[in-house]
Amino acid sequence: MSPASLPPPAPIQQLHHYAYRARDAEETRRFYEDILGLPLYHIIQSDFVPSTGEYCPYTHFFFRLQDGSFIAFFDLGDDQAAEPSPNTPKWVNHISFRVNTVAELEATKTRLQAHGVEVLGVTDHHIFQSIYFFDPNGIRLELTAQLADEFQMLAESRTAHARLAEWNARKEQWRRERAAGQTDAPLKPQQNDRPEVAARVQA
Repeated sequence: MSPASLPPPAPIQQLHHYAYRARDAEETRRFYEDILGLPLYHIIQSDFVPSTGEYCPYTHFFFRLQDGSFIAFFDLGDDQAAEPSPNTPKWVNHISFRVNTVAELEATKTRLQAHGVEVLGVTDHHIFQSIYFFDPNGIRLELTAQLADEFQMLAESRTAHARLAEWNARKEQWRRERAAGQTDAPLKPQQNDRPEVAARVQA
């Protein structure tokens, strides 16, 4: 089938759910429902995985966000947490939830700390501010208060493709240089959007 004859992509409306492995369902429920305030909303339990047919007993449980989307977990009944990726820094893989205001962000930080959760931030990303923390399964979470309005974000979107194309071109050149033994340094971005971070770290 030629690309021209393919049906158009379906309009993707929102995130339905993102799923992780949980070490323990009740431990996870306490964190997401009792501390973060996300209601437990749905449970699926089975011995066989519907998508693959493999035997793997599980409890799949969902917490609902205000927009109707979910964060979900699988308790496989063995008290094992997901192993972290061996080649990825702990701060890279994370999920971010939006709150309405910086005041709500700061109030949630206070609430988390009162429950013994270590929190980083408030961190200023210019277009939003964030706090960071880990859930009981070792998953890094971010809470974000958006500062930029839809018009600023639209302006940002107009340069995104060009900036990524420039990165991709530079990465191809970096790959050639690495293959030729001309560099072993990681590729740096073409511009630094957060120079104040480097200044703070190097001070």
